[in-house]
Amino acid sequence: MHKQAPIGVFDSGLGGISVLHEIRHLLPNESLVYVADSAHVPYGEQTPEFIVQRSLAISTFLLEQSVKAIVVACNTATAAAVMELRLRWPQLLIVGMEPAVKPAVQASRSGTIGVLATTGTLRSARFAALLERFASDVQVVTQPCPGLVELIEAGQLDSPATRALLTSYVEPLLQAGCDTLILGCTHYPLVKPLLRSLVPAQVQLIDTGEAVARRLHSELATRGLLADAQHPRDYFYSSGDLHKTEQTLAALWSAPQPVIALGF
Repeated sequence: MHKQAPIGVFDSGLGGISVLHEIRHLLPNESLVYVADSAHVPYGEQTPEFIVQRSLAISTFLLEQSVKAIVVACNTATAAAVMELRLRWPQLLIVGMEPAVKPAVQASRSGTIGVLATTGTLRSARFAALLERFASDVQVVTQPCPGLVELIEAGQLDSPATRALLTSYVEPLLQAGCDTLILGCTHYPLVKPLLRSLVPAQVQLIDTGEAVARRLHSELATRGLLADAQHPRDYFYSSGDLHKTEQTLAALWSAPQPVIALGF
């Protein structure tokens, strides 16, 4: 494994760009290969078996691009497939996502936390285990958010439709007394400015992108795989409509990027 090799990152769509930003900030010398499986977004509405199959196929593709690590930048894919990926490639550094239950519990003053997530994440055994481990002494109010990922994928980060939908999901959590909200899908930090305008200032919004970037940095350093100073390159692939993906990506990434067809 060469330290100048790129890092692979994938998600059901462009939500993982929120994680990619944190990785780019903390690891400025690294080249990145991002795969948006936009033809099958959102994973939260897919079966676990389908998510495992797609995760294996995408990870195989990333390994063909000679990546030195894979970040599963999707809570639902992590819950469904990360164990399978680690069994398939035990020597490969694979970093997953999970809802930030522990830091949310630590941050809450009221003892009531809300979770905004996909149906798949909320139904997963991994999420249930997180609640059992870290949230036994607090009240947890969960809120599935159907339709929100699709609006974000369409680039509607502050549209009236997105505002109305997000309001309908946040209001029950605020009425339940939640003072801390977990953004349990990597798409949701992309609408954090809008969400911030919908909740009182004292309500904390917590996601795990920064923590994932820190863990990736630590693991690469331990393995001697941090890239030297160079001119890093970013590569973007999508299984969906390339024009639509490029349009949304232009609003999310620092510079316009071509998107390459994934082909499967």
